[in-house]
Amino acid sequence: MTVSEKLTIFYKENNLSEEGGVNEDFFNLKFRLFTVKLPNSQFRKNVVHIHDIQHILYDCDISWKGEAFIAGWEIATGLWKHIPIGFMSLWAMGFSLLTHPKEVWKGYNTGLSVKGIIDLKMTKDELLKLSLEDLKNIIKKRKPTKMNIFQRVIYSFWVTSSLITLFFPFLLILILYLIF
Repeated sequence: MTVSEKLTIFYKENNLSEEGGVNEDFFNLKFRLFTVKLPNSQFRKNVVHIHDIQHILYDCDISWKGEAFIAGWEIATGLWKHIPIGFMSLWAMGFSLLTHPKEVWKGYNTGLSVKGIIDLKMTKDELLKLSLEDLKNIIKKRKPTKMNIFQRVIYSFWVTSSLITLFFPFLLILILYLIF
């Protein structure tokens, strides 16, 4: 099955707009008790297919549990280098650590053994024509990174950074409140 075919199924199964909503002006960020409607910026439109391909590669749904795995995976594969989408992954990792920390850990560990899809420098059309197996083989590192003490320190750095990213707006409001 091609990536394109699997994505079409993924969008239907998850009640998502065609092409993951790339043509929409807004997207919804769903939480347990409420939904936040956010602008669908051009940088997000340019890479949403990559994020969605990650979901199908690892059979993750679009719940926060699935997003937790993907956020950990994205940070481990270096998506953080691609600002501003990396900022969104870092924020999602921080939020996910509060709800599904084991999934973030699993995603991060899995991400250490592969290259990020965004770093393949393939066009959307090139990615969509690949079979899932071919894509899995392309992203597989020849020499996977092993989780060791050094990698645990790096993971701790990302945990701390993601939580700071998540709570920064609240900390800023609190500081401003205390000052004024």
